[in-house]
Amino acid sequence: MELLWVIVGLVGLVGLVYVVLYNSLIGKRNQVENAFGSVETNLKKRYDLIPNLVAAVQKYMTYEKDLLERIVSLRTQAMAAAGGTPDPEQRFKLEGDLSQALRGLMINVENYPDLKASQNMLQLQASLNEVEEQISASRRFYNAAVTDYNNAVEMFPSNLVAGQMRLTRKPVFTIPESERAAPDLGKMFGG
Repeated sequence: MELLWVIVGLVGLVGLVYVVLYNSLIGKRNQVENAFGSVETNLKKRYDLIPNLVAAVQKYMTYEKDLLERIVSLRTQAMAAAGGTPDPEQRFKLEGDLSQALRGLMINVENYPDLKASQNMLQLQASLNEVEEQISASRRFYNAAVTDYNNAVEMFPSNLVAGQMRLTRKPVFTIPESERAAPDLGKMFGG
């Protein structure tokens, strides 16, 4: 009779551990989705800001037509990717390319004193800087949630439950290779 109680106790303990791990994995998965939603919200703000930015600089920038067309094209591609369920890594690459193109545009603004002094342009630059900071914070939040989730999906014993739930690793939001290089300060300050 005591053996039966030991077996019932062990089965109950295993069941309890399973429920705790299952609920923990669900919570982590939901946290990743919440974090990704935060990133998407901030990316949407940037998408909405880009047409105003392009319109403001178009009348001043006659030589940067290719850059403006690239920004508009990348925005369109990124918005299309956001509307579907594409490969997250492909979407992250598009967002990185768009960030890089926008930085290039801001650098080119320096060559146009009238544009640089325009109140509208100053407001757009401030808005873009604020949105980029919010995107950066959202990326950090997303990456922290993904790391926590990926650890739970891969570590024992939660990996056993994750396997039954068919949960797999999620990609982190990384910066493009071109942005990892240290900036050339001499070039930036005309030295």
